[in-house]
Amino acid sequence: MPPHDMGRHCSSLEMMSAAAGQILRLLLLFSICFACMRTSAVHAAEVRVGNGVDFAAAVAKAAAGDRIIVPNGVHTAIDVKIDKPLEITGQAGATLDGKGKSQILIISAGNVVIRGLTFIRSGMSYVSDNAAIKATGISDLKIENCSFRDNFFGIYLAKSSNCIVRNCSFKASGRLESSSGNGIHQWYCRNSVIENNTIAGHRDGIYLEFSRNAIIRGNKSLNNIRYGLHFMFSDSCAYRDNLFQENGAGVAVMYSKFITMTGNIFRQNWGPAAYGLLLKEIADSHIERNRIEGNTTGLYADGCNRNTIHFNTFHRNGWGVKIYANSSQNNFKDNNFLSNTFAVSTNSSSLQTNVFDANYWSEYTGYDLNRDGFGDAAHHPVRLFTILIERQPTSLILLRSLFIDLLDAAERALPVLTPQTLADAHPRMKPKQ
Repeated sequence: MPPHDMGRHCSSLEMMSAAAGQILRLLLLFSICFACMRTSAVHAAEVRVGNGVDFAAAVAKAAAGDRIIVPNGVHTAIDVKIDKPLEITGQAGATLDGKGKSQILIISAGNVVIRGLTFIRSGMSYVSDNAAIKATGISDLKIENCSFRDNFFGIYLAKSSNCIVRNCSFKASGRLESSSGNGIHQWYCRNSVIENNTIAGHRDGIYLEFSRNAIIRGNKSLNNIRYGLHFMFSDSCAYRDNLFQENGAGVAVMYSKFITMTGNIFRQNWGPAAYGLLLKEIADSHIERNRIEGNTTGLYADGCNRNTIHFNTFHRNGWGVKIYANSSQNNFKDNNFLSNTFAVSTNSSSLQTNVFDANYWSEYTGYDLNRDGFGDAAHHPVRLFTILIERQPTSLILLRSLFIDLLDAAERALPVLTPQTLADAHPRMKPKQ
């Protein structure tokens, strides 16, 4: 064979050898994956509580990926550690009891699923955040169709991501903030979903701190000691279609930006420091299509900037909106202000950079000669009496007096103290539908 033909022949052999080696490696990799799948299939089994196997023993016995079945009845569970992926399913009436001592489940593994269980009596503590379920540093936890009764904290999530709490109910009976925990508590979490839960009797119904991209929707937070919802330093979160009713101080949203709050109901939060919705240093957020009714103060804004407050209804509140002078460039448009004692209040008569436009005011007495649906005269929603109350709260006792009516009439005729820049230039003649 000529030398040049021999070179080509050797090169061909080398290429064939390399291809064969690649095929062998792929076959080996496929064999390993198939073996792992078989191993996983072999280990995925059901472990049943009962017949001498208590709940803690069943968890210890189970392998990663197993399902634990908890039958009807009350089962003691104190500080049970879940350190591997498991599915824990309760049959009708299955209850885990913490005996009021400490925590019930402590989860340190990802891909855990918990369904259909009732959790009772995690221990109250002044130094430890005991919870029925506490998860730290994990991902992909799913808790569904569970019930939480008389626990200190219901669910406590820390430094975790992609967790779901869905279709659960929480009921506690604490009377003091210091001796009560939160229903659902998140700290430093990402991408969580909390939906269709009912929470009552806790310190805060739902609490978030240093969390991102949470979706809170379809929940009912009722009769909690402090806030129905309380979150701080939590950007880019969305709160949709929730009911917050008869909580001690309403809902507090603090030190956050890029928040979306739509379709919620804030109702019947009464008390000297109660709000339907309290906004503290909130920026670049959207508060739209909410119903805020029957609260001491409907919406309270302190240090809030560049927010849009559109298509909301403020109905029968003591104060519809309290907006402080340190808030700027907020846009109130297409809202309905219906039968509030004071529609808008502020603590300053100086230049306002907040915009009120095209809102409906039930107390507006102007006219619409050109029939375009908007009043021909601007509406000034801040009454003189609200300025007096800000400076001297005890003057509220004069609310229904003829003297106050005369003062308000005089101020409307010759405005001196009320902020003339805080006015709606295009007040609607009919409520926005």
